[in-house]
Amino acid sequence: MGAHAPETGPGPADPADTARAALVRLIDRSGAWASDPVWREAFEAVPRHLFVPYYYIGVTGGYERLWGEDPDPAARDRWLRGAYADTPLATRVRDGELVSSSSQPSLMATMLVALEVRDGDAVLEIGAGTGYNAALLSYRLGDGLVTTVDLDVDITEAARAHLDVAGFHPDVVTGDGARGVPERAPFDRIIATCTLTTIPRAWLAQCAPGARVLAPLATGLIGLEVRDAGHAEGRFLHTSAFFVPLRGATRSEPEPEPARTGGVPRRARGHDLFRFLLALTAGRLDPPDAYALWEREGQPQRERYGVTVDEESAWAWLDDPEGPYTWRLP
Repeated sequence: MGAHAPETGPGPADPADTARAALVRLIDRSGAWASDPVWREAFEAVPRHLFVPYYYIGVTGGYERLWGEDPDPAARDRWLRGAYADTPLATRVRDGELVSSSSQPSLMATMLVALEVRDGDAVLEIGAGTGYNAALLSYRLGDGLVTTVDLDVDITEAARAHLDVAGFHPDVVTGDGARGVPERAPFDRIIATCTLTTIPRAWLAQCAPGARVLAPLATGLIGLEVRDAGHAEGRFLHTSAFFVPLRGATRSEPEPEPARTGGVPRRARGHDLFRFLLALTAGRLDPPDAYALWEREGQPQRERYGVTVDEESAWAWLDDPEGPYTWRLP
């Protein structure tokens, strides 16, 4: 009887595939995409490590750079494990200041689900970052329906290169995100991955009727339904959110300084929901008054707050846009 070639089993799993599968399982447990499991397929398919060839982690006195082509195998392994950790990654640091990052994947999943996209929707992303979020959108909708914009040419060039390596080709635009991208309008969805101080009206003018805008504001995520170019309204999601601020010439004012909390009991000063109220009403409600309101209203969750934008102004509110608790946005 002739000899048989030895049977071979499956080869060793690709470390990136294994790490990505573990990240997907972790997000599964969070329930982030329970209402729209198609996003699970996108996170399974899009390799995050291709969008973060290097990133920085905070260390005493500054940042340490981790690099996917480090000659040390242990350092490369550490880079890959970090690329698939459910944490934000600092990707650009300038003069010691963080200017761009890759968001926490589970928060990205929450935001993409909350965007409520439908097949055929045209989406504008404000803040290209690494290109990873645009790749997830392109996987779901197709390249031709996705536009991403960032102020910094270095960021857009890098995002375009990452997207190309991963096989995605949405429209990547260098420009002021607060102005939108009028030449690609109208949009059915706008998603921002940078913190705002107000809602730019230029976005509403570039939205189709019935569009949805999802953006970080204060330390939360506001979801706005757009009626027309002069009116949008909606409530905050339950989750907290912290992003790099929107940069650009059209920003109405700098990020507010942290509120001084003298006269506020210590137990409230570090409370997430109280800090949210302070951020939302920065400069328009003194901390002791904010604390009195917060206690009187039963320490309200984020979902009780909302934002209205009309042709003349934008304001935040508690429970009712015409109620007693309203605060003008810049």
